[in-house]
Order: sequence, then structure tokens, then C-alpha cells
Amino acid sequence: MFRPDQPPAVAARFARTGEPKAQALYSEDERARRDGTRWTLVQGVLAPAQFLVFAVSLVLVVRFLVSGEGHEAAVASVVVKTCALYLIMITGCIWEKVVFGRYLFAPAFFWEDVFSMLVLTLHTAYLVALCFGLLDDRRLMLLALVAYATYVINATQFIVKLRAARRGDARRTARDEASEWVEWA
Repeated sequence: MFRPDQPPAVAARFARTGEPKAQALYSEDERARRDGTRWTLVQGVLAPAQFLVFAVSLVLVVRFLVSGEGHEAAVASVVVKTCALYLIMITGCIWEKVVFGRYLFAPAFFWEDVFSMLVLTLHTAYLVALCFGLLDDRRLMLLALVAYATYVINATQFIVKLRAARRGDARRTARDEASEWVEWA
């Protein structure tokens, strides 16, 4: 449905087709800021590193739950994973501030950020339970698995969103190149 507060491009699309055009993830200015900041590279390095830490930790946690062996390694791995999560959240907030002008809940990543709060809450709950002895070893590892499940969902949210943005960038590049070719011909 058309809304008067829609950007002109969306309003024009709606006028032609009766349906609003899907918004690009980044405006031209935001794309330029994204491409021009070192924080994009930082996020690009930290995300797969965090996933690797997660994968190793997951194996250690499951190993402990199945065999009862390797408790200390499993606990340490969850702590390392949680520290990696905090690091990527802090640097992600800085990236979001540089690109979108706010530290969290930019419209382009609103729901990903909302779910990130749940991920942070569960990982922090793990640390609190560990430090204060609130759960036995098994329940502590089950809490870690719940936190990890939310992490996987959240990581999937970001991957889907960023892949869509990459496809949009590729379409925009192809369209621009085609326009240049038509103008040249």
C-alpha cells in the first residue's frame, strides 16, 4: 500500500505497478561509507573467525554432554566464544554507526539487531551462571547449546541479508555497465 512518507523512487514504482519496490539495503551514501570504512573489513574477518570458534566449541560442548569428558575445555571454549561475540557486537555497533549513523537498530538491520540482543542475553546468562555456580555442569552446557542455537539463527539472518545486498550490488553494477554501453553505442 502506498504511504505518503515513502521515498520518491518507491512512490514512483507504486504509481506504475501498484506495488512498492523493495528497498535497497544501502543508500548510495551508506554504500560509500560501508565500502570506505575499515570496520567493514574488521567485520568480514571477525564473523568467520567467530564461526570457527563456535564450531570448535560446539564439538567440545557436545563431546562433554555425550561422554562427560573435557569439561574444562568445553567451559573455556564457551567463554572464548562469548568473548568473540562481545567483540563482534562492539565492532558491529561501530560499523553500524559509521554506515547508518546509529550504533544499533538501524532500519536496514533492525530485526537482526533485535535478535542479537537475545543472543547476547543467553551468552551473558551462561557467564553469570558459570561465575556464580547457578547451574550444574550439564545444565550449563545445555544453556550454551541454547545460546548457540540463537547464534546460528542470528548468523543466518545476517548472511541472508548480506547476500541479498550483494545480489543488489551486482544487479546495480550490471545495470550501470549496460547503461554505459548503450550510451557509448
